[in-house]
Amino acid sequence: MDIENTSGLGPASHVPPEIQRWNWGAFLMNWIWGVGNNTLAALLVFVPLFGLIWCFVCGARGSEWAWRNKRWESVAHFKATQRQWAKWGVILWLTFPLAFGALFLGVFVMLKDSEAYKLAHARLDADERVAAIVGRPLSTGIPTGSIQASGARGSAELSFSVEGPSGKGKAYLQASQELGLWRLDRLVFQDEASGRRIELTSPEPGSAAGAAAI
Repeated sequence: MDIENTSGLGPASHVPPEIQRWNWGAFLMNWIWGVGNNTLAALLVFVPLFGLIWCFVCGARGSEWAWRNKRWESVAHFKATQRQWAKWGVILWLTFPLAFGALFLGVFVMLKDSEAYKLAHARLDADERVAAIVGRPLSTGIPTGSIQASGARGSAELSFSVEGPSGKGKAYLQASQELGLWRLDRLVFQDEASGRRIELTSPEPGSAAGAAAI
């Protein structure tokens, strides 16, 4: 082992000049890197607002901290390990947005493939009042909202854009599932240009939604 290796001695450690450089692993993985390199100062990234600045401090001071706080076999060993941290940091930051985007895309695809959405699309496409506003053929956009299901029961609340050659608007729906079958409880189309709202469902007699908003 190198006689001049003073790593792991805290403030008494002599930090070799060749490792006093920006540490990408400490910058990209901050607190995870800190735990792995006995550098608990990296945990300050959790302090609101200050933590963002501290990420850059970790990048600038990380190599020095890691050398002082942990015993290393040699400078070569230290450099090789820090390169691995940097590599995994880059992989993490490249993978996370892709995974996040895939998750949201999956949710949108699930909503658009739902039976509630398909029922609403068919009802909108068949309604002459909607056709008079947006024209045909009409297309519907990506829905937002939520669908909850448990066994043979479920509920859905969605909204999505509706567009055709003559105009566009937005649809709002409430649907429910009973014994495995979905039904539209309420479907409303709102014309973007005039704000006019059209009720496309016929609520049960006596329900609060009995009157259509035209």
